[in-house]
Amino acid sequence: MTQLLGLVLLSFIVTSVFMVPFIDLLFYLKRRFERIQEKEEKKSETPIHDQLMKKDIGTPSGGGILLICILVVLSVGYAFLGPSVDKMSLGILLFTLVSFGSLGLIDDIKFIITRRKGKLMGLGRKKMLLIQTILAFTISIMLYFMAGLNNFYILGLGNFIMNIWYIPLAAFVIISFANAYNISDGLDGLSAGLLLICLFAFLALNAQNLNLSLAPFIGIWIGLLFAFLYFNIWPARIFLGDAGAFAFGATLAVVGLLTGKILALAIIGGMYIVIVSSSLIQILSKKVLKRRIFPVSPFHMYLKYKNWEEPKIVSRFWLAGGIFAILGLWIASLSK
Repeated sequence: MTQLLGLVLLSFIVTSVFMVPFIDLLFYLKRRFERIQEKEEKKSETPIHDQLMKKDIGTPSGGGILLICILVVLSVGYAFLGPSVDKMSLGILLFTLVSFGSLGLIDDIKFIITRRKGKLMGLGRKKMLLIQTILAFTISIMLYFMAGLNNFYILGLGNFIMNIWYIPLAAFVIISFANAYNISDGLDGLSAGLLLICLFAFLALNAQNLNLSLAPFIGIWIGLLFAFLYFNIWPARIFLGDAGAFAFGATLAVVGLLTGKILALAIIGGMYIVIVSSSLIQILSKKVLKRRIFPVSPFHMYLKYKNWEEPKIVSRFWLAGGIFAILGLWIASLSK
């Protein structure tokens, strides 16, 4: 426990030291490349969403780039210096973090030097989803063959041995959480605050199962998120960006998969499920019904459209996320 608390504090201090110079660097780059702005911007596919995000145009994005670097360096450093580190699990987590982070980095670089215009500005949705699928299947194969995971437990129904079918199931979970986190990263402090709640829940879940192999990684992650949230809560001085959003969402899914409790993952991350479901309903309604069910999606942007104050939305989503986390822990404890 002493080492774990020390890792949280160390991560918090390191991130705090580097965050202000990094924000200054992003502001400098944004001013430096303002002249590259296109004179004629393409018509947005989500005009209401863009209007609601208007206040954030001048805020730099890309904080996830710094956070990923710190998380990787401190985790690798502890793996070599600290005792009782599950290097196989850590390797899978770091591969997930870096691979999905690199995927979002393309959009972050474009946002740093241009104005924000929707999501997925670099690769486009189809290419992005294809690469996500390849990465998710690669990680799922690692979980199946290297970590030996092939089952999931549902309370009341029992344990299901999936064998090779575990791979597509795990890939679906990883892709879902990567995109859910990215969609949730729309209001100041929303996604990072929800992630902190989820990580505390998984830390408690690992302690409950007497398996603290993931604890050092989670502890470092918690520490840097505390430092990041100081600059990300309303009014935000920096945004996470797509590199951090894709990386953190996918890595959260892998943390849940490594615990062996997929149902607990879905409940603990319940607010991410709510957010991505609202976007999915909107997409399907436009494809099938040829009209929008909501004026704007996802759900938190709809509440902002209905004139809810941004801090109010975020704080209430955090409260709901806390209830989901407690529910997920309770159900996980029943399925021991």
